[in-house]
Amino acid sequence: MTYFKDEAELQQILGQLYDLVKTDARVAPRICEGKIVIQFRYEEPFGIATIDAAHPPTQPGAYCDVHWGEVDLKPDVTMSMKADIAHQFWHGKINLMAALTRKQIIAKGPIPKILKLLPAVEPVYKMYPKMLREIGREDIALK
Repeated sequence: MTYFKDEAELQQILGQLYDLVKTDARVAPRICEGKIVIQFRYEEPFGIATIDAAHPPTQPGAYCDVHWGEVDLKPDVTMSMKADIAHQFWHGKINLMAALTRKQIIAKGPIPKILKLLPAVEPVYKMYPKMLREIGREDIALK
């Protein structure tokens, strides 16, 4: 099943999730401790999201900035995957190490930096399906 019909829907849904995460006091400060720029490159549909936790945020109320599309920032880590894999990951249904081994996710850069962030993002596994229900997209929320 394809969860996102096109790039606009991918950006709208994951963008809303990232907007929640970048202002969440339980998650965002722990991500910012890593002082890292992470770029997610999605396929099927295409999309690029860059999380800048290395520089002071420019967006009000945020702990870090999130940019969509190509940016001038050089990512420390690039994570490439199908959008459906990202959707499943943010539900807590994809184990990062297993996905890296199976090449469902291709990572470039210092993998230990990403692995250190895993405990920080655990609350997102509950935030994402809740957000989907709140925006009327329970049709793609995973059980």
